[in-house]
Amino acid sequence: MEAFPPNSSDGSASGFAVELSDVTKIYESGVMALGPLDLRVGRGEFLSLLGPSGCGKSTALRLIAGLTAPTTGRVALAPRADAALSGHRIGFVFQEPTLMPWTSVRDNVALPLKLAGVANTEARPRIEEALAQVGLAEFADRYPRELSGGMKMRVSLARALVTRPEILLMDEPFAALDEITRFRLNDDLLALWRSLRMTVIFVTHSVFESVYLSQRVLVMTARPGRLSFETRVESDEPRNRAFRTSLAYADYCRGVSEALAPAYAGALSL
Repeated sequence: MEAFPPNSSDGSASGFAVELSDVTKIYESGVMALGPLDLRVGRGEFLSLLGPSGCGKSTALRLIAGLTAPTTGRVALAPRADAALSGHRIGFVFQEPTLMPWTSVRDNVALPLKLAGVANTEARPRIEEALAQVGLAEFADRYPRELSGGMKMRVSLARALVTRPEILLMDEPFAALDEITRFRLNDDLLALWRSLRMTVIFVTHSVFESVYLSQRVLVMTARPGRLSFETRVESDEPRNRAFRTSLAYADYCRGVSEALAPAYAGALSL
């Protein structure tokens, strides 16, 4: 993982948080999962990636997070906007909450800080802050078995936020939830994004979710994943139920769905 030089024209000076340049990923099996891929994400942007299963969406997130290395190309992060801030650059929310069932909500959220060696006196207020941000302050002493699916996902989100990341990566976090819970978490996520001013890169299979959440939606081709379509979603802020039922929203969803059709056709032929 590289960092942009301080005066890079593609880094902080121009407002970019993440850049992937000519990136490919080939697994040991010989499968080319991704690329070549060129992607730049602005500071504070909410970006969604869509595409058929196996097109490399999750692989792209893992590359950005530094969990795996590209086969070729360059993955770079801009320097912190505020050099005085400490904490992880990146928070990652996976599709499954992956909570430790034997310990409390509070201790699950504390795990990243514990692994980083953060002192308890510093960790405690950060944990309480993260729980409050996701609406779980009153559930800090509960155990995962006592929580609904939506609440478990909130714990997972709090665990990512407790590190105070600048970039939040989300890999289909709401896919297993019922529609009502999903809508509520979509609204809560947008509120957090506005208040914390994070860069969010969100992977989803839902056209409707991507358009509702994002400033920009990107569609990927079938494997090996490349970018095939981009649209910017313009709407009044904050987004709410009125936008979800508007003609503009329907038009954006139609356009993204039409762009996805060739990708899914390509995936079926693999």
